[in-house]
Amino acid sequence: MTDGPAVGAAIDLGSNSVHHVVARIDGHVLVPLVDESAFLGLGAAVDGAAALGSVATDRLVETLAGYTGTARSLGATTITLLGTEPIRRAADAARVVAAVGQGTGLPLHVLSHEEEAWLTLIGVTGGAPVRHETLVVDIGGGSSEFCAVGPRTPARAVGLRIGSQRLTVRVGPADPPTPADFAAFRDAARQALRAAFDDRPSEVRLVGGTASNLLKVAPGGREDPVLTRERLAGAIERIGATPAATLVEQDGVNPVRASLMAAGAILVEAILDRYGVDVATVSEAGLREGAILVADHAGVAWRDQLTRLAHGWRT
Repeated sequence: MTDGPAVGAAIDLGSNSVHHVVARIDGHVLVPLVDESAFLGLGAAVDGAAALGSVATDRLVETLAGYTGTARSLGATTITLLGTEPIRRAADAARVVAAVGQGTGLPLHVLSHEEEAWLTLIGVTGGAPVRHETLVVDIGGGSSEFCAVGPRTPARAVGLRIGSQRLTVRVGPADPPTPADFAAFRDAARQALRAAFDDRPSEVRLVGGTASNLLKVAPGGREDPVLTRERLAGAIERIGATPAATLVEQDGVNPVRASLMAAGAILVEAILDRYGVDVATVSEAGLREGAILVADHAGVAWRDQLTRLAHGWRT
């Protein structure tokens, strides 16, 4: 056994990318050692064929074998593999799970919407007790996870099949998007969010690549991880006047995310409207960080304890 803080790893299989984080667990603080991702387009593959298929599965297993090898080389004592929206929907999910287990020696946890939302909440709070009514939203490519929790209310979660990629495919915008494209985005986003909670949170936290890349485009977002209505309007104006390739070159937007920025920005706008708030804080920590923390704290039985752990366990 080695002295010092433990090391944990988590890999999530999202609609756009497979994302890998390895971190040293220093108390309740995670110190990143590796943070990398590979764009595999799992969501698009499932959309097209209803199943992942053997070619995409082989590529996925190869990617995961590399990531888990890296985690082990860095001394990770827990490595958690998380299947999200595309794996939930895949008709061949059982075969994918079996192939991943055989190729990595680790189980692939196919999360429910609720489990995904609770892990994201824990990643945002770092396991600290919830002090006020909080809404955490993870805007993904194929779906968005909403988790609401308060100091005296149970954690509640809902997953909506609306995300930056799904909304972009639905509208098929120009590059850059036109006013008509933005209007279509707004109509679709508002309709989808009718199924979200009717809460009135005192704080909204956003996680995921959509929100973090919007900070690169929003005025002042690089210095302060907050999306106000004014900053969001500035970001929408910039996106509407700028080709995706220019957002990559001049603003540093992730190339995979650039064509999805308009849909992502309108989803954030719709969330602010839905909950009557004027500001949302963007958190870099989320699902993967939550998985690392709960695996370290609760061990292999972490899934059985998520509802309780979502309220925090730190004293």
